[in-house]
Amino acid sequence: MDLVIKINALKAVKTKTAEREETFSLLYRKYVRGVFNSVWRITNNYAETEDIVQEAFCTAFEQIDRLREPDNFGGWIKRIALNKAISYLRSRKIVLTNNEDLEDTPDESPDIEREIMEQSRVEDVKAAIQALPDGFRTIVSMYLLDNIPQEEIAVMLQVSHSTVRSQYHRAKKKILASLKDKSYHEK
Repeated sequence: MDLVIKINALKAVKTKTAEREETFSLLYRKYVRGVFNSVWRITNNYAETEDIVQEAFCTAFEQIDRLREPDNFGGWIKRIALNKAISYLRSRKIVLTNNEDLEDTPDESPDIEREIMEQSRVEDVKAAIQALPDGFRTIVSMYLLDNIPQEEIAVMLQVSHSTVRSQYHRAKKKILASLKDKSYHEK
C-alpha cells in the first residue's frame, strides 16, 4: 500500500490501531535519518538530537490530521523537528546578534556553495560548519543543507531577514577562513 494512501487512512477516524502503528513505523523508518541529520546540524548534541527527533515524530503522529498534503509528510516532519530544535536553542539562551566578535576576512575565497560541491572538501567544510557558534551553524544548516529560504529562516528564528543575511555572510567568512589554511591541490 502506498504511503500517501496510508497517511490518508491515518486521518480517517475508523483506522484500526494495528494499521496506525504499522504506518507510523513505516513513516518513522523512512524519514528518521534525514530528520535526525537536520536536527543534529543545529544542536550539535547527540542526546538532545535524539530527544528532539522523538518528540517531533510524536507531535507529527498526534497531529497527523493537520497534514493537508500527505505527499508533504517528509517536509512537514522536518519542519516540526527544526522548530523544536530552534526552541531548544532558545531555551539555552542562544541569541542571534548582528555584532558578534568576528575578524573580517577578505572575501576572496570561492563561494561556499561551490566548495561544498567539491567532493574532496566536504569533510573539512562539515567540520568547519560544526565548529561555528550555534546561531551561525543554525542558519548555515537551515539555508545550505535544508534548503530553507532566508526569509523563512528569519520567521522561524524570529529575527529580521537582514540579521539572517548578515549571520549567513559572517558564517560563510568564518568557514572560508578556517578552510584557507587547508591545501587542496591535485596530484
